[in-house]
Amino acid sequence: MQWRTWMDSPVGRLQLIATDDGVSAVLWEGEDGSRIGQGPVQDRDDHPVLEETARQLNEYFAGTRQSFDLPMDARGTPFQHEVWAALRAIPYGETRSYGDIARSLGRPKAFRAVGAANGRNPLSIVSPCHRVIATGGGLGGFAGGLAVKSRLLDMERSDRP
Repeated sequence: MQWRTWMDSPVGRLQLIATDDGVSAVLWEGEDGSRIGQGPVQDRDDHPVLEETARQLNEYFAGTRQSFDLPMDARGTPFQHEVWAALRAIPYGETRSYGDIARSLGRPKAFRAVGAANGRNPLSIVSPCHRVIATGGGLGGFAGGLAVKSRLLDMERSDRP
């Protein structure tokens, strides 16, 4: 079973989804879950994983948290999990290109596959896909919209010591 709660944030209303094993998705308000192959969910506000996810996200938005320490139960292929782990390794306030991620995985020609895996990232903000930009420096895509991606990057850059 997957459980869902909602939280308001400075970048819009977020859907937090978890199993009993960990957080499985952080989605944007208008998302139906099809981008990540989300199955059925049941609303529940008192699930401990969801409560902890909301607490850590609130700390992130307050500028007191730069990375997340959550049990994760995201569904994906082994390659997608590699990419999502590489996203979590991007330092707060910094960006990487799809090519940078591909090279970090030892697959320098897999930048398109990295882009596809990035687009299927179910854990927006937690696995910070907003930190991945196009090789030329453009923002690229983002499920939450480019204005939100820009706002998250600006927030992180302004919080850096």
